[in-house]
Amino acid sequence: MNKPIIGITTTSDLNRQKFQATILLKAYSDAILLAGGIPLLLPSELPDDGIPQLLHTCQGFLFTGGGDMAVDLYGGQSHAKVRQVDTQRDHFELTLLRAVLTNEIPFLGICRGLQVLNVLQGGTLYAHIADQRADAIKHDYYPKQPRTLLAHEVLVEKGSRLRQISMVWHLQVNSLHHQGIKDLASSLKASALAPDGLVEAVELPGHPFGIAVQWHPEWLTGDAHHLRLFQRFTSACSGSTSHE
Repeated sequence: MNKPIIGITTTSDLNRQKFQATILLKAYSDAILLAGGIPLLLPSELPDDGIPQLLHTCQGFLFTGGGDMAVDLYGGQSHAKVRQVDTQRDHFELTLLRAVLTNEIPFLGICRGLQVLNVLQGGTLYAHIADQRADAIKHDYYPKQPRTLLAHEVLVEKGSRLRQISMVWHLQVNSLHHQGIKDLASSLKASALAPDGLVEAVELPGHPFGIAVQWHPEWLTGDAHHLRLFQRFTSACSGSTSHE
């Protein structure tokens, strides 16, 4: 069986030599390789007319973490902590994800990827959880703590696809985000909650494989529960056909 090609969204930033670069933390591509897929990096500069060819080439898509979305995309309250907004990336990922949903292509969202999915489907975000949710626990452990730190557990909802994949009712996760879901889009189902009730994972019912998580499982693949998420994702992609 051919290995599935997984398109992975990237960040545009300066490298160490101060040249503009398309950047992806290696943990993402390593996780896809470990799970049996072939990673294909997708620059945000790709024009809209290139997306149909991506759908033809890739059997699945991974929407990664990164900078914050522009608050006007979800009618959010501006905040001084909103950072690294890239409107070109916002446009590319929203356009690509819309096409992925329309064509029922498997996808996995991580951190920002969960937020992009919720916004696309009509949900809203906290621009900065610590200041906008009074009962919030600490969620933004990075960069003062390592990315692999297991910061808290999440309760995995009974009957969810994530529960079927992880095979546990709770997971210990890392926590590297300062934003999160405020109002969950009506088309999405919450499949994991943090101790403070913040939605930490969502699923798109009826989709071949449509899961997004707020934590970063790509840093936790030494744990079988987290690795299994990537394995099930690539397995779903292997059964997917290309789309024009």
